Parts: sequence; structure tokens; C-alpha cells
Amino acid sequence: MSLIKRYSNRKLYDTGARRYVTLEEIAALIRQGEDIHVVDHDSGEDLTTLILSQVILEQAKKSRSSLPRGVLTGLIQAGGDTVHVLRRILAAPATLTGYVDEEIGRRIQALVDSGEFSYQEGLRVREALLGPKSGQSVRLMPSREEIEAALHERGVPTRDDLQKLSEQVDALLAVIDRLSRVPTKAS
Repeated sequence: MSLIKRYSNRKLYDTGARRYVTLEEIAALIRQGEDIHVVDHDSGEDLTTLILSQVILEQAKKSRSSLPRGVLTGLIQAGGDTVHVLRRILAAPATLTGYVDEEIGRRIQALVDSGEFSYQEGLRVREALLGPKSGQSVRLMPSREEIEAALHERGVPTRDDLQKLSEQVDALLAVIDRLSRVPTKAS
């Protein structure tokens, strides 16, 4: 995490890099995945939200794009709850999409489980509805029969095979134990 101090002259100093930085350089750090924390040099007050807001404003000025009017109006109406309202406004569509993707996944999985769709058919339908890259958290599981068939094709033993093998080993150990107790003629 980069600690950035804002001085009374409004200059921003990156303590890790040991140099002054601009809002554009802070934006670049954030784009690179860096987590930043901005504090007032004199008071220690957390100014991260204020500086991030300034970064957004500067980026909007440069790209000539802006946030939707409804988002901006909601932020102004929210007053002190700005961050909470912004999160709610921006997260609502993403959350709804996630719920829809999950429900589609559940319904397709139910069709696979009931045998109405094969695993491959379920994947094709999911991809057709959600797209090849979307809904990565929604995963289909093949039916038990398809799993067993795939394991059999690859020569992987089943639970029953392992149980039978274990029983045979136990029987062999019992025979070996009996034979080791039989007195030999040399004794």
C-alpha cells in the first residue's frame, strides 16, 4: 500500500517512492492495482476519498466523459452518505446480473441432474445464455453417471473397486498371519 501525505500547500508526497506525485500519477498507481492511502501531513486525517474524488474529476475532464447525471444527482442528494450511496448505485446492476447468472446456472444444473440435459448440453445452453466468458462463478457439474463413465474410460478405479481391493488385501493378510503361526518341522 502506498502512503501518500498531503501537505498544507496541497502537494502530494509518496512516502514509499520518496517524491512528490500528481493526481495523474496516483491514477496510474491505482490502474496498476496499487492500493493507496492519503493522509494530511499535519493532522493525520484520512483524505483518501477526497483525493480519489479529485482523481475521478481530473480523469473526467481529460476524457470529456462524465458520470451519468442520475449518479451525480444521487451523490449530491446523499450529502454525507456519498460513499455508501455511490457503492449502492454502482453495485446494484452488477448484483442483479450476478443473481440472474446464478439462477440460470441453478436451473441448468437442475436439468443436468434430472437427466433432461447432458453435461455438454448444459454447458452449451449456459454459454448461449451467459456468453463464453460471463458467469464464471456459475459452474455446472456433470451427472454422477457422466463422472463414473469418464473415470471408467480413463481406468480410474471406482469406490467399489477400491473396497473389493481392500477386502482382498485383508483376506491375504489373514492368510499370511495364519501361515506365520503354523509351526514348521525344523522348530
